[in-house]
Amino acid sequence: MRTSFDHLGIATTDGNGLAATFGALFDAPVVHEETFDGMSVRFLDLDGGYFELLEPTDGGPVAQFLDKNGPGIHHVALRTADIDAALDRAREVGVELVDEEPRAGAWGHEIAFLHPRSTGGVLVEYVQHDG
Repeated sequence: MRTSFDHLGIATTDGNGLAATFGALFDAPVVHEETFDGMSVRFLDLDGGYFELLEPTDGGPVAQFLDKNGPGIHHVALRTADIDAALDRAREVGVELVDEEPRAGAWGHEIAFLHPRSTGGVLVEYVQHDG
């Protein structure tokens, strides 16, 4: 099963400031914003993928990441047409899952994470877009 690049998640304490910097630097406009699961997210369009800026609003995994690691790359997200099949494939090859079942993510897409212990230290997210 093929996947394609969807977005790079970046943890930050200043989503507005980083969005302004990346917008000016890369001509990458903010195309989507929402708040859920204790964080504010902003997606910047990179014409073929996105930067997803993750700013905690109260506790949660992104706040914990920032406390431990400081600002920076949080995860890489790959688009899949069939998230259930992608998770089955990950299990088949012995990859540890963070999410055994897909859950709701930004834009209402289904998402699931693979544990970095099994993916070379990289937190990998599968994303299945609607339609």
